[in-house]
Formats: sequence, C-alpha cells, structure tokens
Amino acid sequence: MKTRIIVLFLLAANMMAYAQKMPVSYDFGERYSDRYKYSNLLTMADDGDGGSILVRSYYTGLILKPKGFYIEHYNKDLELVSEFNYRITDIDFVEGYVKNGHLNLLLLKYNAGTEAYEYVIHRSPLSVMDFKEDVILSIPSVAVENPLDKNYYNRNFGSGFTTSVLFNEHKSAFAITTHFKKRKDNQHFVYLFDINGTKLMEYDFSAEIEEKNYAFEDIAVSKDLKKVYLIGKAYFKKKRFSATERKFQYELLLIDENGGRTQTFDDPGKFSEALKPILIDDKLVFVGFYADRKDNRYNGLVYFELDPDSLEHIQKKYHPFSQQFMADKFGTGEEREITNLIFKSVSVTEEKDILFNAEEYFVTKSIQQDASGARLHIDRYHYNDMVSAKLNVSGDLIWTRNINKSEVTQNDAAYASYSTYTLGNDTYFFISTASENPQQLSNQRIIFKQGYSRNRNVFLIKLDAKGDMSYEKVIDDKDARLPLMVSLPFTDKADNSMLFYAKRGTKKQLVKVSFN
Repeated sequence: MKTRIIVLFLLAANMMAYAQKMPVSYDFGERYSDRYKYSNLLTMADDGDGGSILVRSYYTGLILKPKGFYIEHYNKDLELVSEFNYRITDIDFVEGYVKNGHLNLLLLKYNAGTEAYEYVIHRSPLSVMDFKEDVILSIPSVAVENPLDKNYYNRNFGSGFTTSVLFNEHKSAFAITTHFKKRKDNQHFVYLFDINGTKLMEYDFSAEIEEKNYAFEDIAVSKDLKKVYLIGKAYFKKKRFSATERKFQYELLLIDENGGRTQTFDDPGKFSEALKPILIDDKLVFVGFYADRKDNRYNGLVYFELDPDSLEHIQKKYHPFSQQFMADKFGTGEEREITNLIFKSVSVTEEKDILFNAEEYFVTKSIQQDASGARLHIDRYHYNDMVSAKLNVSGDLIWTRNINKSEVTQNDAAYASYSTYTLGNDTYFFISTASENPQQLSNQRIIFKQGYSRNRNVFLIKLDAKGDMSYEKVIDDKDARLPLMVSLPFTDKADNSMLFYAKRGTKKQLVKVSFN
C-alpha cells in the first residue's frame, strides 16, 4: 500500500510539473450527438453573455449538396442551450457576427428577377431564431460561377463579375469591392459599411482599371470610420510575362471624404509581397515580405510607414531573412528557396512592438481514378512551415523564426494549419497532430508532422520575447477524443481564452483553453 501511495504521489507530482510548463488550462464541454455528419464550421462569436454562437453549413443527399446553416448556442459553461436549422440554399456565406443581441449573417445571393447580385444581412435575435432580410447592396449582372472566387495567387477577372468582402480587425466595419465587365463596360466600385449594414462610403474606382485589375486582400479602417485603407495586388493588363515573372505589384487605396488615391511600394530590385496594414495610434504602417527579383521567391521582411493622409513614404526598411531563420528552416546544408508565405495574424504589444505570423501555403493538383474508372481532378491543400517575426516600433527587426510543420488535406481545412495567441511579449501557436512528439531533424531543428491517427494531440509552441522556442503537448489524444478545428477558434482577449470546436461524424463538443 505504501508503495502504491508513493507511486501515485510521484505520478501526481510529475503531472503537476508537466502542466505548469505552459501557462494554460483547458475544459471540455459535454459531448453531444449531431444530426449532420457532413458540415463546415463558418464562424464562432461571443453571445454577449459569456456564451458562444456557432454557425455551420451542412450537406445532405446521395450527392452531397449544401442545404442551409446550422446554428448552435452554448452558454458560458460550454453547455448546448439551443440549436436551429436555417434552411436556405443558393446563397454564398460571407461572414457571421453578433451585434446588440442579434445574430447577423452577411450573405451574397443572385436575384434572377432583378438580374442582380445582392448583398443581404439576415438578422435574428438570439433568444428566438426569427430571421429578417435586409438588402444592403445590389449590383446588376448576369449570373456567373464563383462570384466570390478568391485565392492567394490569382484572380479570375474574365468571368464578367467578381466581388470580395474585407472586415477590419475589430469588425467595426467592412468593405465590399465589385468588379463588373461586359464588353466595353468595365466598372470597379468600393463600398464601406458599418457593422449594422449602413453604407458610409461609395467610391467609383473604374478610372484606375484601364491598365490594371485590382484584387484587394486586406483592410484597415480609422477609429472614426472616415478613412479606409485597402491593400492588394494590381495585376497588369496587355503585357507579356515570362513563366516565372510576377504579373502584379502591391498597391494601397485610401478612400475618405476627399475621394480616393493610391500608392505603390516597390523599389528597384525590391518587390513587396503579402503586405499587412496596421494602424498604431496615429501611425499607418505595413509589414510583409519582399523578393529581390520579379518571381515568387522571398528574401526577407519589409516594413513601411506612410503618412495616413498623403500616403507619402516616411520609412522603408528591408530585412533579409536572418541566419537563425534559415537554419530553422533548412538546417546547415544547402539553402533552398522560400515561397508561398501567407499572412495569418498580427498583434501589437504594449511597447508598440509588432508580432506577426505567416504560413507556407500552396495547392497541388493531381488526377485519380475512382471505383468506376472515372478520372477525378484532386486538389490538395498544403499547410506547412510557420513563420514568426518581431519588429520594434521603428520597424527594426528584433528576430525571425521558422517552425517546421507539414500538413496536407483534401477536405476540411479547419483541422489543419494553426492558430495563435499573443500574451505580453510571448506568442503561442496551437497545432493539432496525430504524432506523439515532433520529429528531430538535427540538433536544433524539429518538425511537427500531420500523422495518420483518427485522434489528435494538441501541441502548444511558445516563442518568447527573444524568439526562443519551447513546446509542450497540452491536450492528449486520450482526452481529446474528437479532433479540434484548431485553425478556427474564437479568441476572447478579455478572458484570456480560446474556444475550439471539436467534431467527428455525428459527435461534437467545445474545448476551452485558458491562459493562466
């Protein structure tokens, strides 16, 4: 008996020491049955009372087709309070959010009667689901395939109509861009709305698209909602390119009461990529990457500061990837090319330092045969290495780090990729993997691989104020019997917590991770 007590005490002590390495704790909600096996999580939002609202699209039928939106309401104790099946089809989901006790679904639909695309907000009180429709914008056009078509590397401007929606970081406003082309009629408009769906600005951008097509990727909006900054790729028209040469340059569009004006970023031998706008007090800054030639290879990080009114450049700083970063990624052997980096998140510390994170993302295509012998085109989505960097308030580089990761999926990407949380000067990365431990590549290099088990471990990786890395398995697959949608959490900065949705087949639950 004494031996057993000692063993149990030692096990408990080891568990306590293990749990204290990372300042997190977690709670599992009850595991519930779910009637829809096939679905995709679209959004998670705070209900204003400590609980949460989840919206999913669901699919049924012998040939799976979208049938509507399934809405779940959980209380602060992770208990399922209510569910609602909102049956609606032939509509594109844009965003969902909670405002003043109402769930708002921003959707895009085609009205065949008026021959126009309509942006609509379907709004319902949380207490009783009863949606009312509010049309906030109508754009005449013939019906096209994938009107919200958007990817990171190219845009289809030849379909006749394309549109996109960009929300600012705090979701106090959103911009809608519309590009309509029919024969000689070529129009591009930008609209700014507040979160209630009230139109604040409208700008005719058509004069600027004679030589270039614009695909905006990100947005920043002033606190008074009187200035909107849109950043994106300007694709050149009527120009021949080599197979490896980039066909675009990054440009900024500012819209305010004085109209609109644009600004470029490239310098001789320096070509910007994946720029992110940030408003820090009265400063307008951009962080991202750059290449030293017109192809898709990256050479380092870039920082720009612009005058928020005139858009004149105040500072430009280029930082080649550090030796530490290259060693993280490639080891001490021959260095290879760095490509396909996509922004994930950015945060500003109390000292106004900038922490931003990106991911190596790309798509590969192949052809497979099914059981009947038919040839199927398969897209595989790769979510590989994580990139993190820290700049001070003046744009000087403090550190860059690369964390090796290898993931690929053909289906729901919510289970792949990663999510981040910034606490003080520390950045935490949540990843989900079937592996019990990362694979050791060399003395100072590890890689987190996807693994093939149905159950998943959740690892937490920490980069501290100096960029030093540590990691820990914080949720074991024996506890997390359902895989977490690790890339789609709800982050509550006021509560220092993150809420994850876990689902497999017809079982579901919530998992709350709190920073202590």
